[in-house]
Amino acid sequence: MHKDISGISRSFVCAAKGLRHAYKVDKSFRLELQLGLPIYLLLGWLYSPMAPSELLFFVLSFVLILAVELINTAFEKMLDKVHPEEHELIGKSKDIASAAVLLVFLLAVFVNLVLLYAHFCPNSPYSVAGGFV
Repeated sequence: MHKDISGISRSFVCAAKGLRHAYKVDKSFRLELQLGLPIYLLLGWLYSPMAPSELLFFVLSFVLILAVELINTAFEKMLDKVHPEEHELIGKSKDIASAAVLLVFLLAVFVNLVLLYAHFCPNSPYSVAGGFV
């Protein structure tokens, strides 16, 4: 049991190191936190109060951007180490990984457009008065 707890705590330490490193070296991740987080906090304030399902989609859309960006960064760093020279397939692989970040970003835009519509269009079938399901 003690071994399991120390293994879990070691995993948290490694994850925290990974977040710190990504923040230091990845401009996109840093921008998403420095610019995206304040925007999300402002939007959260505008949307409040939120139904639990709205809050879930809202938070998940931002966290997914960060998580996929971390995966993209790790993938790109690994490819740069394994194959430092320019290569067509490596470039395409990096583009595909970047496309995953774009898709999650578009999901976040969609979630926020739905929330804007639900909270600021009084005749919306999803208005706050009716509540989101």
